[in-house]
Amino acid sequence: MLRTLVIIGIGGSIGSIFRYLTSVVVEKYFVTIFPYATLIVNILGCVLIGVTIGWLEKNQLMNSNIKWFLVTGFCGGFTTFSAFGYENIRLLQNGNIALAFAYIGTSVILGLGSVWLGLTLVK
Repeated sequence: MLRTLVIIGIGGSIGSIFRYLTSVVVEKYFVTIFPYATLIVNILGCVLIGVTIGWLEKNQLMNSNIKWFLVTGFCGGFTTFSAFGYENIRLLQNGNIALAFAYIGTSVILGLGSVWLGLTLVK
């Protein structure tokens, strides 16, 4: 268990660093109020988690340290939106269309509401 936590932590640290570096590079070239850096990180994270999980499944490595490092660690540190995207694709692939849209709607509405609540509580 401790070994798995360390593997996830290392991957998460590297993912967080890459998220920051991506933001620095994107914000250098796109000076605007639109959050391009976050959008790009989220899209890159979704592509990465799709490629990684597809490769892990193809090679029967879903229960390996590689998964903990890359998926939970790196992708989790880079963006949690990638996990959100993957979970919804799995729901849709399994025919749980209503549940997927409920999850999407609930996550967006409660997520935005929770940010508003947090900001309001601090004021």
